[in-house]
Amino acid sequence: MEFGILSLLPPVIAIVLALVTRNVIPALFAGVWLGATMLHGWNPLMGLYATFSEFIIPNVGDEWSATVLIYCGLFGVLIAILQTTGGAHAIAHAISRKVKTARGAQGSTMLFGIIIFFEDYFNALTVGSVMRSVNDKMRVSREKLAYVVDSTSAPMCLLAPVSTWVVFVMGLIGAQFVELGISGSEYMTYILTIPFNFYSILALLLVAIIIFMKWDFGPMANAEYRARTTGKLIRDGAEPPQDDQMTDVEMVEGHTPKKRNMIVPIVVLLALIPPLFLWTGGYPENDFVTAVGEADGGISILIAAFGAGIVALIMGLGQKLFTFKEAMSIYVSGFRSMMLVYVILALAWSIGSVTTELGTAEFIVDFAQQTASPAVIPVLLFFIGAIVAFTTGTSYGTFAIMVPIAMPLADSMDISMYLAIAAVLSGGIFGDHCSPISDTTILSSAGASSDLVDHVNTQIPYAITAGISGIVAFLVAGITESAVASILVGAVVLIVLAYILNRVWGKPIPENAAA
Repeated sequence: MEFGILSLLPPVIAIVLALVTRNVIPALFAGVWLGATMLHGWNPLMGLYATFSEFIIPNVGDEWSATVLIYCGLFGVLIAILQTTGGAHAIAHAISRKVKTARGAQGSTMLFGIIIFFEDYFNALTVGSVMRSVNDKMRVSREKLAYVVDSTSAPMCLLAPVSTWVVFVMGLIGAQFVELGISGSEYMTYILTIPFNFYSILALLLVAIIIFMKWDFGPMANAEYRARTTGKLIRDGAEPPQDDQMTDVEMVEGHTPKKRNMIVPIVVLLALIPPLFLWTGGYPENDFVTAVGEADGGISILIAAFGAGIVALIMGLGQKLFTFKEAMSIYVSGFRSMMLVYVILALAWSIGSVTTELGTAEFIVDFAQQTASPAVIPVLLFFIGAIVAFTTGTSYGTFAIMVPIAMPLADSMDISMYLAIAAVLSGGIFGDHCSPISDTTILSSAGASSDLVDHVNTQIPYAITAGISGIVAFLVAGITESAVASILVGAVVLIVLAYILNRVWGKPIPENAAA
């Protein structure tokens, strides 16, 4: 049956409901149900039955899907153990002892945010809460601390080779590979999107420029002037989250955190992936390049995450931080913490299957080929992803909706698959950074103990600056498909914009308070 323009209904309904309800789960479910109903002669009861029997259950029961769900859970376990053993706090304390200036406090906060690259929630709460005292001592405004935390957490999760975000997006990529009949490594595909993830790269670059060049502008310049000259870290009347409102990192009481409690498990995680890739890819029977291309990325990351979690658990037991029974409880809570990810992934896979059955991708491709140049498709994907993320407050939900649209579009229009995926990822992060209802925005504000509205107001001008630079970079990439040329052009635009905005919208801080 040909559905034509009606094939757009499930993803459009999912997007609209996500915008209206601010919740992606019922929106995705409604999209799956509507698509299943259409495929069964518009019978809603048969649609409900088929939603589970033909889409959700087969997608969850697939071997690849099970692998993704398990390694997501194992990442949750690793994060739960690292929270308990407190290694991140020890690293932050070691960094803070060397800080002597406001610039040093901000720079060390950025460095710490880069180090904790594997989970955005853990990053936002840990970096903000631990580095708050260091920045307070140097009279850095809470708004500035929240910005540094927010603009390093999510971008680093997408630019690092391993994180909870990486495994989530790999699951979406793998599902589309099946639908499109593409063979290859989901992990290597993700890795190759990193150079094209222009907004994340430029957002991090802007943080460094703002810190080390002192090019603050807009409301942030006023906040920094206030903090540096009067010592008021928050504005009069601001309402930062109270301690009992924050989900702070829970460490074992009376325990002195050790840096090795975080360093060793992360080193194990990163060190296991390359040999596992080669082994699952048939090395040495296959040559190096062939082995990497044929590697089972899901199993490789699953085993690496399992190994790192076991090492972290053994270290905690060895230091008598918890009993074996308590360790098992931590293990279970780690899996439980990823429940939201499980549900979103299952529904994302299902709506991808529904749109394939309806011919949604074919319709979009035909329409795009007739109305838009391939060169502007990455920019359009970036824009749409940003709008969805801004209005829903969730990058995960944005990726779940947009990746099943972007990949078939790229495949049929002969656009770089890596560029199309990266455009969606960049748009999701950009929208997330501008959204007052984003979970990472809220957690960054909570971790830094900054008023949420103040955090959003001061961060938006910076996010838009990086966003405009990212649009230019995506336009260049759409024409040249060169990541190097695009990022160079984007960086030049970013530096010029930041300089101009600082000159016309900045507020110089007196020399005696500007260290």
